[in-house]
Amino acid sequence: MRFRPLLLLSAMLVLPALLLRAEATRFWRQETFADFQKGRPKGVALRSDGVLLLAPRSRQLADPNLEILWAVVEDKQGNVYLGGGSPARVLKIDPAGTSTVLLETKELEVRALVLDPASGALYAATSPDGSVYRVARDGSSSVVFNPNRKYLWDLVRHPSGALFLATGDRGEIFRIQPDGKGDIFFTSGETHVRSLALDAADTLYAGTEPNGLVLRISPAGEAFVLYEMPRKEVTAMVFGRDSNLYVAAIGQKMKPPAAPPPGVPGQPQVVPGVTDAAALAAAQAAVAAAAPSARIPLLLAGGSDIYRIAPDGYPEALWSSPTDLVYSLAFAADGRLLAGTGNQGRLLALDSPAVFTTLLQTAGQQITTMVASVSGRVYFGTANPGKLLVLEKELEPEGSYESDVFDADIFSQWGRISWQGRTDAPAGTVQLSTRSGNTSDPQKNWSAWSEAYAVSDGTSITSPPARFLQWRAVLRASDSRTPSLAGVTVAYLRRNKPPVVDRIIIQAPGVGIRSVSAGSQPSEQPRLEVPQSRDPRATVFPQPPPQPPQRIEPPPQATAESGARSVLWSAFDENDDTLVFSVYYRGETETRWKLMKENVREKFVSWDGAALPDGAYFIRVLASDSPSNPPELALTGENVSDRFEVDNTPPRIDDLTAVLRSAAAEVRFVALDSYSTFKKAEYSFDAGPWTPLFPDGGTLDAREHRFLFRLDNLSSGEHTVVVRVFDRFDNPALAKSTFTVK
Repeated sequence: MRFRPLLLLSAMLVLPALLLRAEATRFWRQETFADFQKGRPKGVALRSDGVLLLAPRSRQLADPNLEILWAVVEDKQGNVYLGGGSPARVLKIDPAGTSTVLLETKELEVRALVLDPASGALYAATSPDGSVYRVARDGSSSVVFNPNRKYLWDLVRHPSGALFLATGDRGEIFRIQPDGKGDIFFTSGETHVRSLALDAADTLYAGTEPNGLVLRISPAGEAFVLYEMPRKEVTAMVFGRDSNLYVAAIGQKMKPPAAPPPGVPGQPQVVPGVTDAAALAAAQAAVAAAAPSARIPLLLAGGSDIYRIAPDGYPEALWSSPTDLVYSLAFAADGRLLAGTGNQGRLLALDSPAVFTTLLQTAGQQITTMVASVSGRVYFGTANPGKLLVLEKELEPEGSYESDVFDADIFSQWGRISWQGRTDAPAGTVQLSTRSGNTSDPQKNWSAWSEAYAVSDGTSITSPPARFLQWRAVLRASDSRTPSLAGVTVAYLRRNKPPVVDRIIIQAPGVGIRSVSAGSQPSEQPRLEVPQSRDPRATVFPQPPPQPPQRIEPPPQATAESGARSVLWSAFDENDDTLVFSVYYRGETETRWKLMKENVREKFVSWDGAALPDGAYFIRVLASDSPSNPPELALTGENVSDRFEVDNTPPRIDDLTAVLRSAAAEVRFVALDSYSTFKKAEYSFDAGPWTPLFPDGGTLDAREHRFLFRLDNLSSGEHTVVVRVFDRFDNPALAKSTFTVK
């Protein structure tokens, strides 16, 4: 047979192996924010401390057929006005839900809207390369002011009647008088002024990009930096009833280039295709001043922060995310700060600096604008696609939550389901049900949802045994109060599966195997749950994800042992059961398996090759999980090796003769083997080096060969020629002939 390389010893067994243990009852538990984020809520909010609650009622008010909504305002009559794109368009939604287009322009989108409560006129800022439009109460529209700037970002109205317009790419704020005359009120030195707000005293505040500055600007146009946000772009600002300023900023700041070492000039910025010095300077300035497109905020990465800045200027971090981007801020009727985020369209409520609640997730990828109504409602608009929705003051009377699909890996029997809450709610306000199946998609041929389980301490699951399971919770309000769900536990027992012997390799003759001591095995280590600090100065020691206890199964050691034969195998058990092996052999022409060795714990066996007569054989390895299971539940698995051969009998050399021919000799002999063909033949003359020989016919491919070779130019005296042959299993035969040349 052809022998595989001995390197397979290491390839098969130098692997981490699970600590062997019996199958027992296991538990699937969901109780953290990360656990519950994987499921599908409907009318249910998720708090960051891992609690499910009923969410405020929400519904879609209008579909304006726009890609993005950037601005929403409401008048005293309950009409809602939307601005977005593309194209740039302003729509009116009356209390009956009827939609009317008030303005459509050539620009890409409407970025900001503001109402004049005295005249009822609506002002709209368009971008890019846009203008400020005035839409009168009768529906007529006109251009009020064109700042000749690339980007128009935000617009607020001062009680004096003046409008303040935030622009980019030069970071300026324009003041537009009621008669339409405008001038530059403030130059920030930034690329963009992105957001504006007025406090109770009608003082103007501005947020910038790329340094994330929060500015307080006096009526004379003099600015004071209240705070530099850790993020680059201030996207939203809103004042609370507590007179605090709440600020959202997104995106990673670019680190300034490192200063060159003393005496080493800095490298100039290279602009492809520009070589003239004056043109190069102009091109570099253009590159530095290049502004992002109006859509870039929807594509930014780098997370976001929300800060609260007190009237005396003291800043306090309230919330931070490395991935979510905050585009809009507003206050709910209960006083909580709301944050509209992307790029998964989540609406968040900040309960405290330590806890926030995901109220809902919209069909749009971003919640780009929000406004609180005097009625307590909050209107919010989305992007991709653009929709108008409303968040009511009241809770949903009923909501549901579907967990993610649990994979037990093996067909399993379900035990009991239990759950816990954080509030004292009447019995029956939280009910769970389950369904099961054998595909990862619960919509494809699963069982129906079970009857509701109402006993939170534990109820037997009625869903049929399967590999996959899912639970659903229904929460119902009681006296306008929400119940809660903070943890769900499912017990299950995986079906015992037979072990698998997947590879068997017979080693080359003369290779023995012995085990190497593994030393002490590591015990299972406890795992710390480390709180993640928002403090950027904090040193965080990340914990690895929980892993089953492990040990190293040492590789066996190959040794050179004359006459030894060995077999090596790999095996596993999906239940992680302890395995014991029995090894059998059978001759090629035999029918009964004979036991070679039983109760083997290692995955190899060596034996004396002389114990088996010459011939072809098979090895059978039987694995049993009996050490981990009661006798009636123990299972076995087996595999059979490839055919291998045993040849312990050396070949024979007959009729060795040396016939003298003057000063030469012709040497003849016959080589024979009772079982295998020959591997090589050679001779040595007078103890000289071995010289290869080829038989009559040229090829060594039979069990009998005749050899003839000639020794020339022999000197007088006694000479000795030695011949030897090796069969395919390296068994040697040797013979000599001594003769005298006269």
